[in-house]
Amino acid sequence: MTDFEIQRDVPLAPLTTFELGGPARFFVRAGGTETLVAALRWAREEGHGAAILGGGSNLIVPDEGYSGLVIHMALGDIDFEDSGRVEVGAGVPWEVVVDGAVTRDWAGLECLTGIPGSTGATPIQNVGAYGQEVAEVIERVLVVDRESLVLGELAPGTCEFGYRDSMFKREPERYVVVGVHFALRPGGAGTVRYGELEKQVRPSASLGEIRNAVLDLRRKKSMVIDPDDPNHRSAGSFFLNPVVTRTEADHVAALAVAEGLVPSIAAVPSYPTPTGEVKLAAGWLIEKSGIAKGTRRGAVGISSNHALALVHHGGGTTAELLAFADEVRARVADRFGVQLKREPRLLV
Repeated sequence: MTDFEIQRDVPLAPLTTFELGGPARFFVRAGGTETLVAALRWAREEGHGAAILGGGSNLIVPDEGYSGLVIHMALGDIDFEDSGRVEVGAGVPWEVVVDGAVTRDWAGLECLTGIPGSTGATPIQNVGAYGQEVAEVIERVLVVDRESLVLGELAPGTCEFGYRDSMFKREPERYVVVGVHFALRPGGAGTVRYGELEKQVRPSASLGEIRNAVLDLRRKKSMVIDPDDPNHRSAGSFFLNPVVTRTEADHVAALAVAEGLVPSIAAVPSYPTPTGEVKLAAGWLIEKSGIAKGTRRGAVGISSNHALALVHHGGGTTAELLAFADEVRARVADRFGVQLKREPRLLV
């Protein structure tokens, strides 16, 4: 017997932004850590896998669904303290946190607006956009150890944050994120260090002005969930911007010039990293490999506003989406010798 309700054959497509995939064989909504731990224990004792579902904005569900237990995180506590610290449950919608910070004039999250999903996913992905990463303001992460089922907390250094990466992402069976504590900067200056954003606002812009500028930029790229936008069934950026060696980056630039794709090497978008490597623009690589914005393969395709977003136009299947993603990846590899990596997680 359990002290929480386990549902059967619950459709998962409506709980994801792609609106694709089959049902969960077992499903439970966890509004507290006690329910989460009990659900994880039940799955272990019954011999079922257990998958965590947040806002569904970075998840691809197979057409056959999931044969184990899906735990829908609904931990909704949020507390803004006077010192600039914010304690947030994993199930709180991320935009609620950003809005609370900006309206209080607490700097640190203003560029991370318009990103769908829940707070628990932010340290897993090390969510970042327009010159900010969430790792910059994380004070600690509250977790449940999947082996011991004990609640604990981790300091940022333990989380091994990287570009859209973390220990949580690389070792998904180790911990479940149940909450995040942030240390923001009351009255602090906003972050304006991303080229595209610098063209929109002055360096001394208010947090609200920065946030509005970011939202405007994201809307133009269909990167804000809007049911009226034909590109709205999406997980945002489908591929990570590849990080390559300087030699590889030089090869891509020379190839682009030789084939007449750009007038000069300087016209190839690239960004040096602190480790001495180079980050390339995945969207640019996709377009220059011959796949234009708006390209469709039946019910799936490329967003008409952003080459980095794969979209579902309705009535499609996950198999079709993944097949198209493989086509895009192969085209970029054949043209430039660069391997693109998928950002959304496939539920298996």
